[in-house]
Amino acid sequence: MFTGLVAECAQVTALEQLPDESVRLTVHTNMAPGIGDSISVNGVCLTVERYESDAITMLAMRETLRRTTVGSLVVGSRVNLEPALTLHAPLGGHIVQGHVDSVGTIVSREPSAHWDNVRIHAPAEVARYLVLKGSIAVDGVSLTISGLDDQPDGTAIFMVSLIPVTLDNTTMGAKQVGESVNLEVDILAKYVERLISTK
Repeated sequence: MFTGLVAECAQVTALEQLPDESVRLTVHTNMAPGIGDSISVNGVCLTVERYESDAITMLAMRETLRRTTVGSLVVGSRVNLEPALTLHAPLGGHIVQGHVDSVGTIVSREPSAHWDNVRIHAPAEVARYLVLKGSIAVDGVSLTISGLDDQPDGTAIFMVSLIPVTLDNTTMGAKQVGESVNLEVDILAKYVERLISTK
């Protein structure tokens, strides 16, 4: 479990394509996790296979590559990293599992003096869980939905406002119109939906 508060913006240094269509991913980082620890990589929960003094290596399986943007990473890509939440750590963002629900697309970006407004198109399977002022994880970054436009086809375009700290310390500062991002909705919304639908 994670909070969506990115600990480090790191760089992919190696990608190894494996025969079973999975990928072994190595990232240069100052973090020092243990073998078997969970790490959020752009919002995707991966397990540390190997740790060296300045790099961690993780395995992304075929299903992960198919359902997230991890499959589009290349050597040199920047990624958001967050270690798993510990019981004594403050919950500064919101509850994030690292289980990506779908991939969205950035449709507009409006810079201003103090923040950037970014609009993202969300597919229908994500759109139904979005609420104004609610939380969403975008590439693993906990953000507040500051605008929401439901579309006739069941999809939605939502807006997030990125403050300087987010722009400077995550990959969101460099994301451009047309780029894909991993989306994870608040798990509490899915629990509520399940409880209501089974009554």
